[in-house]
Amino acid sequence: MIKIRNRRIAAVVGSVGVLGAIVAGAASASPTSEKSVPAASKKHPVEIEVLAPGKGDNAGIAGAGWFVDLRVQYEGGLAAAGFTGLQLTGPAAHANTAPFPGSFSTGQDDRLPGLVVLASTTTSTIKGFSGPGTNLANLFNLTGVTDRSKKGDEIWDSWLVGAPIAGQDVDTTLTVAVIADLNHDGIYDDAPSVVPDANGDGTIGAQDLETIGVASQITTIPFHILGAPK
Repeated sequence: MIKIRNRRIAAVVGSVGVLGAIVAGAASASPTSEKSVPAASKKHPVEIEVLAPGKGDNAGIAGAGWFVDLRVQYEGGLAAAGFTGLQLTGPAAHANTAPFPGSFSTGQDDRLPGLVVLASTTTSTIKGFSGPGTNLANLFNLTGVTDRSKKGDEIWDSWLVGAPIAGQDVDTTLTVAVIADLNHDGIYDDAPSVVPDANGDGTIGAQDLETIGVASQITTIPFHILGAPK
């Protein structure tokens, strides 16, 4: 399952230098107020829990410097996850470099291609960002395998947000899920790079992921991104 624990791996992530801004500036659209979608009646083959940010947190410095930490467990193991390898990456010179290269951009994650991470106030004014429907999963910096057991394989995934891409001094909602095996090939690798307004209600979030189809519970975390510089 995906669980998030309040552990920081700042020493490792810091070596990547991800505090450098990935962009310059951000929009601050109004967040959604939707609640978490309940678990389906049938057992989910993937489970997710978000440790950071926590509900109601006041996170970050001037819109940046906040974490998203996930622990994901796949009942079908690493093969079912579409897992392609360990990752230690970041913007600019830190992308696709040894010892654990990974790409760094918005869109479908190159390590966990079924993962969707949304922020309700994501900008649409910066190249590569398409507003609240932007899948932020491929911006994660650090990915590793933490446990392999009969229950499934567990992967930890962390992102140190290096720029105010979801605004400053704004309430926002983080939405996290793994998309269902839409093409029925046994691999959870069907996350879109941009989530559409699938149910046509004028907003993008948990209900749209439910409409598309999910392999996990959908977790929503309302919190505040601070605008203060310190």
